[in-house]
Amino acid sequence: MRYFLIAGEASGDLHAAHLMKALQAEDPEAEFQYYGGNNMQAVAPGCLRHYEDLAYMGFIPVLLHARTILRGMRQCKEQIRAYRPDVVILVDYPGFNLSIARFVHAEQICPVFYYISPKIWAWKERRIKNIRRDVDRLYSILPFEVDYFKRKHNYPITYVGNPTMDEVDAFVRQHGQPAPNGRTLALLPGSRRQEVADNLSRMLLAVAPVLAERDMQAEIAVAPALPLNFYERIINASGVEHSRVKLVENQTYALLSRSTAALVTSGTATLETALFRVPQVVCYYITLGPLFRLLRRLFLKVPFISLVNLVGGEEIVPELVADEMNVRNVRRQLESILPNGSCREGQLQGYERMTKILGQPGAPEHAAQDMVKALREKRNTQ
Repeated sequence: MRYFLIAGEASGDLHAAHLMKALQAEDPEAEFQYYGGNNMQAVAPGCLRHYEDLAYMGFIPVLLHARTILRGMRQCKEQIRAYRPDVVILVDYPGFNLSIARFVHAEQICPVFYYISPKIWAWKERRIKNIRRDVDRLYSILPFEVDYFKRKHNYPITYVGNPTMDEVDAFVRQHGQPAPNGRTLALLPGSRRQEVADNLSRMLLAVAPVLAERDMQAEIAVAPALPLNFYERIINASGVEHSRVKLVENQTYALLSRSTAALVTSGTATLETALFRVPQVVCYYITLGPLFRLLRRLFLKVPFISLVNLVGGEEIVPELVADEMNVRNVRRQLESILPNGSCREGQLQGYERMTKILGQPGAPEHAAQDMVKALREKRNTQ
């Protein structure tokens, strides 16, 4: 069968690549065309456009590159019409992908499957109208989404497991069980320039005395799109002793495997840190903090910002958001999760509860099996 996939960012490229491998295992005659990246290209030919050509996030960047994005969207629609795939598989990236779903549905080209459902439970809940109208099958990687979509919107979705579990599991199988060295503190300050600048500067000020007192080293996970000298300027401004700080490129899992604790911004990184059983403090600075806290209920529809707490349904890890993310609070929470800290063991126990909720690895395989089965059943009824 012919598959057309769209992944619009680095994480989607990785998840889509694993899904493509699983589809090949289920359907030996699988052919692909796709918008994606290097990981997908390593699986099969058929890349029509690299996601970096269209990967603009945030209001201003999207506005400035609107013509490029719209032109890319038109081209994508034309390519789908010409290819006539058996299915279009969308991977996250809802701003672009829901527009494509609407086109495919209106043109009645083929079914639309959505792998890694849009997070409408956090924002833009109105997108449920588009999903209900244009998406034939929705696949979730977060277990709490099943109840949310069914209870609130009477829309059935399929939970297939979480691909981060597969990625961590693959790393552990290759490199062995994590063995923290007791001296490494991981700092994962995000991936965007302003996000890193805001979070890392405060993280470093908070950890400086802890590093000296406990003879530890802070290792900073570097975002692929940001230059090393950007991080070096932040380190220099913090006043932290250079021998206590190390920059780590493209080795986040290796970093987590040797870390005894971590400071992490929100996102998939919080889940990765938990799966490596590294106690963490979630840190996310936002300007105009008091105003954000006042308006939080209007913008956020969920009680937590970290995936660890959202999946677990409880506050497993502390979350310091907006003006609560300050040097004093970060240092206090960090000390409580270091060895012999008052909250360390409780957090590790919470990780175990959360992991049981996530279930077993195998998300791409489960999704591929369901997708191929549905497509074959459709073909047999025609």
